[in-house]
Amino acid sequence: MHWISFYPLLACTLALSSLPVGADLKSKSCSEVRRLYISKGFNQNDAPYHEINGDHLKVCSQRHTCCSLAMEEKYSQQSKYDFKAAVIEPCNNMQHIFASRYNKFDEFFKELLQNAENSLNDMFVRTYGRLYMQNSELFKDFFVELKKYYVGGNVNLEEMLNDFWARLLERMFRLVNPQYQFTDEYLECVSKYTDQLKPFGDVPRKLKLQVTRAFVAARTFAQGLSVARDVINKVSTVNPTPQCVKAMLKMTYCPYCSGLVTVKPCNNYCLNVMRGCLANPGDLDTEWNNFIDSMLLVAERLEGPFNIETVMDPIDVKISDAIMNMQENSMQVSHKVFQGCGQPKLSQGRQARSVSDTNFNIRFKAYGPEERPTTAAGTNLDRLVSDVKEKLKTAKKFWLSLPGSICKNNWTSGVSEDDCWNGSEKNRYLYAVIGNGLASQANNPEVQVDITKPDIVIRQQIMALRIMTNKMKNAYNGNDVNFIDIAVDESSGEGSGSGCEPPKCTEEVDFSITDKVMPKTGIINFVEKTPSAAFSNRASLLVLIPSILFLVRQWR
Repeated sequence: MHWISFYPLLACTLALSSLPVGADLKSKSCSEVRRLYISKGFNQNDAPYHEINGDHLKVCSQRHTCCSLAMEEKYSQQSKYDFKAAVIEPCNNMQHIFASRYNKFDEFFKELLQNAENSLNDMFVRTYGRLYMQNSELFKDFFVELKKYYVGGNVNLEEMLNDFWARLLERMFRLVNPQYQFTDEYLECVSKYTDQLKPFGDVPRKLKLQVTRAFVAARTFAQGLSVARDVINKVSTVNPTPQCVKAMLKMTYCPYCSGLVTVKPCNNYCLNVMRGCLANPGDLDTEWNNFIDSMLLVAERLEGPFNIETVMDPIDVKISDAIMNMQENSMQVSHKVFQGCGQPKLSQGRQARSVSDTNFNIRFKAYGPEERPTTAAGTNLDRLVSDVKEKLKTAKKFWLSLPGSICKNNWTSGVSEDDCWNGSEKNRYLYAVIGNGLASQANNPEVQVDITKPDIVIRQQIMALRIMTNKMKNAYNGNDVNFIDIAVDESSGEGSGSGCEPPKCTEEVDFSITDKVMPKTGIINFVEKTPSAAFSNRASLLVLIPSILFLVRQWR
């Protein structure tokens, strides 16, 4: 009897002794982990039904686990995909804001120019008839050059405007003096008296100032929207480092291996992971904010004194007024020109005609505010600028807030800091949150970051923002320049895009102002003469050398 009862007891003892130390009498089920794994399209054969020993795992806990090595590897790949998707979503949203506004501005500006050209053509055909038709290529060329400038062509606005008025003076001088024969040399002499006689009144001077400022601001603003769009696009496609992928795996899928499929990461834990993974994009924040501020400044100019709409709408009226001024003062102008350039030869077989016989003496009035139609693209500049300003304000500090917004939108919304995944268990996260940017990641407890190797793509975008910020600041002051970014603090790496006030920024760049270039036609330019070419070249070289050295060092 005693031996019979002993054997079952011995069998139970041996069975218990064969279980792993610390294991329950029955191993935990991995059914929920397995279900979620299979739902992602992974091979069901990878997933165990019950907990197994975790010695094979490389990142997740090596205690009893619901993950095989194949699962950990698949989850690692999924972590990389999840990270890229989490970054791309807010970046795409921000990129769409800039892309859509750029497209609208681009459509508006191009249609505005086309409408202005059509309006001038219609008015001048009705008013001047054959005289205009015979000289219409002069006005067509004028608008071609404006369009070319806007789309980024190598057009010197002030040179182009000077050339336009010089060519118009040649045509007008012939028309108001049809009884004379003029050689090219004589007409060149006529142009020498343009500044002194002002045959077109004050219209050329005012129009040059208005057109230059308005077009510089409009083109630069559109370029700024385009640059912001491109920067976001390039940054959002930067791949995560292996260390980032490892940290993402540990944060998002290692709790699954521990059977904690419903436990969310602690918010501070997620912030450290994201700031480590986004260490390089975090360095965009300073230049990005400076860029946004400069865009807002130019937007104010577009709403006020540099409003391209108020320049282009009545441009036909302004040019017509200039023609009227020339006609009304033609006798005095001709008399003084004849005194200075000599008496021209009479045309054979032609009778002298009165200036009034040319029959182009009608003046026009611009639209009143209540009469002006919708300018272009179904809208007007004020509405466009107001919309962009609101979007620009929301875009400020985008890169600074990106880690937090990614965490909240994807993993930590509504999480309890006392009941969350801290990287090893369900408990409070004890590490402090580190700062943004590459330099702050030296002591990141979650992501190993080499702070000595900045990402080349990010550095290029920082430089692109810095350059565009300088363009904005110069556009704010009405300056169209070919500049070199020379205000670089050698110790900090901060450039001239670091937040100077617009009126003080003009000393930070090498100005090559457009009114210093001589017209290609040989017509004399009535602005201040430039220094000698040798002096200019030496000065440009001295300015260029430190910038080249800085760029080489940045991209090394």
